[in-house]
Amino acid sequence: MHLDLSGHHVEITDSMRAYVLKKFERISRHFEQVIDVHCVLTVEKLRHKAEATLMMRGNKVYADATEPNMYAAIDSLADKLDRSVKKHKEKVSDHHAEEVIKARTAS
Repeated sequence: MHLDLSGHHVEITDSMRAYVLKKFERISRHFEQVIDVHCVLTVEKLRHKAEATLMMRGNKVYADATEPNMYAAIDSLADKLDRSVKKHKEKVSDHHAEEVIKARTAS
């Protein structure tokens, strides 16, 4: 997984970069076919916004989160992306193969 992290009106510190990497590792554990991640961290007055686009085989997933704290926004973003990736993985998986295997073992 290739992570492209950029900041808009905020300097990306090493601790922020490490925190984003740690949170996105959870997503890559749930779905191994994540190719590229583009993440933008933005500060607008008192609002901290984190947005990301995941490029996967066959799909693009976008999510954003706005919180009063940047680390909370990253947490919320990771949760949203995790749910979306799980949903995509469920759609992609072949459920008919499980039914065939069950039918063969029952006979």
